[in-house]
Amino acid sequence: MEELNETHVTEFILLGITDLPHLQVILFITFLIFYLLSFIGNLSIVALVITDRGLHTPMYFLLGNLSFLDFFYATTTVPKLLSCLVFEDKKISFEGCIVQLHIFHFLGSTEAMLLASMSYDRYVAICNPLRYHVLMARAACFQLAFTSWLIGFLYSLTHTILTSKLPFCNMNKITHFYCDIKPLLKLACTDTHINESLVNILTGSVALGTFTLIIISYIFIATHIQKIQTQHGRSKALSTCTSHLTVVFLYYGTAFCTYLRPATKDSLEQDRLTAILFTVITPALNPIIYALRNKDVKKAFRKFFRENLFLK
Repeated sequence: MEELNETHVTEFILLGITDLPHLQVILFITFLIFYLLSFIGNLSIVALVITDRGLHTPMYFLLGNLSFLDFFYATTTVPKLLSCLVFEDKKISFEGCIVQLHIFHFLGSTEAMLLASMSYDRYVAICNPLRYHVLMARAACFQLAFTSWLIGFLYSLTHTILTSKLPFCNMNKITHFYCDIKPLLKLACTDTHINESLVNILTGSVALGTFTLIIISYIFIATHIQKIQTQHGRSKALSTCTSHLTVVFLYYGTAFCTYLRPATKDSLEQDRLTAILFTVITPALNPIIYALRNKDVKKAFRKFFRENLFLK
């Protein structure tokens, strides 16, 4: 039998968002601004959590992890996106594509786990404050963070191995601005039903599992808040939750729309637009949401600028 004359792909071409030159300039400037906001905002929160003793608490330890993650989350995709908007070379090597896919899903799934851990922290702080320092001791915080990163790594590793083993022949144009699972599965020259099923099962388990834990935590929190008799007490309890809930709905809204539906041509086009929200905009908004809504973070920022800028 003759072997099929197939050219195995060694590199991919990212089609990006648009080919219109005037739109590329506008998008480049916009995305660059958001990336700089993400860069400065997230690293500033990480630095504050490390250096300010007033932020050495479980809540800010988890927030520091989230900010550290968001910085690298944006860095995994946005620089390549900016490059594709200003340069004609939109190629990415096969190995580079697989690495980008792994890091992106590693950080994305870890964020889901961290958001669930943060909801548990808020549940303990509001519903069981007398045992807070016992239940959220340093060892418990490290265990929550380590488990979040470990599960995220193992989840992503499964997709990475299965995707990297697929044969890619001739077609190498990815309908996206970064390497993601669903666009790559559409290019594979073999049956990918097992991979698609695993995307739905594994992603559904992580997303729905963590989202359910968050909802359960907030049901208990809402029930407890109703029992608080003073308006000041209820407002104080709610103020510690609003920032986290805002981030949760931004994250899960886009995740559910992107990964828990079939990979059709129309859905892939919509995924590109949705992906802008959670790869470019959300990582930049998260530190702003937490900084503007949190008195401790604003106080730490003022202290930092006063000690490092005005007194020198």
